[in-house]
Amino acid sequence: MTESLIGFAAVLVLVLLRMPIAFAMGLVGLVGYMIETSWRGAISMAARLIIDTSQDYGLSVVPLFILMGLFVNKGGISRELYAVSNAFLGHMRGGLAMATIVACGGFAAISGSSLATAATMSKVAMPEMRKFGYSDGLSTASIAAGGTLGILIPPSVILVIYGILTETSIGQLFIAGIIPGALGILFYLVAVRITVARDPDAGPAGTRTDWAGRWSAIKGVWAVLLLFGLVIGGLYGILDFWPIYLTFSPTEAAGMGAMGAFLIALLRGSLSFRDIREVLEETTMTTASLFAVLIGAWIFSNFVNIAGLPEALRAMVENMGLSPWMVMAVILLIYILLGCVFESLSMLLLTVPIFFPLVTGLGFDPVWFGIIVVVVTEISLITPPVGLNVFVLKGVVGDVSTGTIFKGVTPFWAMDIVRLALLLAVPGLVLYLPSLM
Repeated sequence: MTESLIGFAAVLVLVLLRMPIAFAMGLVGLVGYMIETSWRGAISMAARLIIDTSQDYGLSVVPLFILMGLFVNKGGISRELYAVSNAFLGHMRGGLAMATIVACGGFAAISGSSLATAATMSKVAMPEMRKFGYSDGLSTASIAAGGTLGILIPPSVILVIYGILTETSIGQLFIAGIIPGALGILFYLVAVRITVARDPDAGPAGTRTDWAGRWSAIKGVWAVLLLFGLVIGGLYGILDFWPIYLTFSPTEAAGMGAMGAFLIALLRGSLSFRDIREVLEETTMTTASLFAVLIGAWIFSNFVNIAGLPEALRAMVENMGLSPWMVMAVILLIYILLGCVFESLSMLLLTVPIFFPLVTGLGFDPVWFGIIVVVVTEISLITPPVGLNVFVLKGVVGDVSTGTIFKGVTPFWAMDIVRLALLLAVPGLVLYLPSLM
């Protein structure tokens, strides 16, 4: 156990020294494995992992969902989502902020990326909210918080990575994220209402849209409904009836989603050859970086396992007489603290190999734990001092200070804490839909 803790500390130090997380975990894992076994054994283990990862068919789901999200972004679907949300909510006090959150939830459902959701919706929603006199704090906070939904509402790249790391069903993880994702949207709407109740000038009411305008806006999101229905419907067998008969594996669903997003963007005339090249290049670079982090995480995980950390933690818990829920509380506290200095994917890859065997050994459901981890990761995306979504938004908006964004986002992460407590108290909110599969 001592060797594992030293290795974990070494990774933290290297990351704080600005070494990429993939290399930090890979280097520490390789050296640690070599100390535990031999130099030849460590090199053989690392080589095998690199080959197995590059040849793993199941991992093709990652670049396909990334490709789908990028084509969706090029297709301009985010503007239509915002238009329909604004048509129904924009006339209320704080309505534009609420419309932003609902649109973020819809965009998240087809992009699977928090950073892409925050960056895209900032360009769509920020000008409108400024036009109607919204405060910069509420405007940016609603975008930053709404963007976090991208890693929970299916299809989610983070849930895919968790499923691959833990060998948990990706299909069950996706469907388990639906109710917590809907609760996230609902609680964020409450956060907006709390903000405008305290400061009515922060979110003035906008203009009311008549039912003809609302119906026109609804017709504009047909592509979103079609794409989401294709991916989710095929994944869960909802489309398995005459004359369609469509049932997909997660990888096939990702492929269909990527092709569907490409065709939608192409039919809208929003794709040029340059755009296609940029999408393919960005997909390649993002996938390569994710695979590098995955390989590093698996090397580090092998070291941690051979050093006996999971077994040592389980024995320590038994000796201390801690209940499973007390252990879970400690784990969540660690996640919240790590979220203040690590970005979400790094935190997930660094900790899941350590905590997952302990958590499942205590009898917790792996699907439930995956959703809880993602919700905690969502919180880390908008909490200081890192708050990656906040810094992405700052990079896009530019003229709003990070302090203003962090201050505005406080009610939102407070509501996230309430949602997390609810999911802990009522596991059925996560596990009910998977139980129907």
